[in-house]
Amino acid sequence: MVIGATARAEEAARTVTVAMRETEDGRMVFDPPILDFAAGETVRLAIRNEGEQEHEFVMDAPDEIQEHKAIMAEMPDMVHRDANALRLGPGESGEITWTFGEPGSYEFACLIPGHYEGGMHGPLVVR
Repeated sequence: MVIGATARAEEAARTVTVAMRETEDGRMVFDPPILDFAAGETVRLAIRNEGEQEHEFVMDAPDEIQEHKAIMAEMPDMVHRDANALRLGPGESGEITWTFGEPGSYEFACLIPGHYEGGMHGPLVVR
């Protein structure tokens, strides 16, 4: 993948915590709303679902995100086996350890139908 590749946890130089949740006004959000990494940097992404609904974290190139979103609209219960994705129920946590690849503008999102439209996506920049 252009965005990078999975890595071993002991290779991570730092940990970035990403929370997923719903807001009182009905939006769905990631915190932080923007992710920024250096090319070649290995990071442990500690992902927590602090919401009351199931959410997922998927990171990829924008075109790939949109393609995956269309597939999810057809198969909303699809189980991910991709190293760049994680689906979590309410209160669950998980990790992705990743070495970021080529510099560029990417995206992270929840592609469960309706969640992206509810605001659950953000830019991921690799410098």
